[in-house]
Amino acid sequence: MTTNKRAARAMGRRQKGVGLIEVLVAVLILSVAFLGIAALQAMSLSANNSSMSKSMATVASYSILDAMRADVDNATKGSYNTSTVLKASACPSDVSTLAASHLAQWCGQLGNTLGVAETTTGAIKCVGNDCTVTISFIDVRPGPGSDSKTKQQTVETRALL
Repeated sequence: MTTNKRAARAMGRRQKGVGLIEVLVAVLILSVAFLGIAALQAMSLSANNSSMSKSMATVASYSILDAMRADVDNATKGSYNTSTVLKASACPSDVSTLAASHLAQWCGQLGNTLGVAETTTGAIKCVGNDCTVTISFIDVRPGPGSDSKTKQQTVETRALL
């Protein structure tokens, strides 16, 4: 009978439900998972901002190319060619010709979309009707795979007028 009493007491002492250690381990695992998800979201936002900057540079290059197509005679003569890069921090004020006016507006557009800085630049070089538009800017949040030290981005668009 003593063994039966001991067995009955042992059965009464058996754990029922979840122990505190198991709950703490589960909370720890969930915490690490949520931190990983937050880090992934932060990287995604950074890459999205970088992509947006590159898209805006592409839009700006298409903008000046469209203006050049509207004034194709002057564009093929080299009126839109820039001897030096146009800096968004020092846009030309000469608007005496249609080409000069387009370049001044384009320079302002670069500053508005990519930031008014010494490093936000644009250059155009046309040989006949084959034109290359080069835009450089600093990407404040470069995505993965870019040079994070310089953060300098360059978008080059080549088109036929």
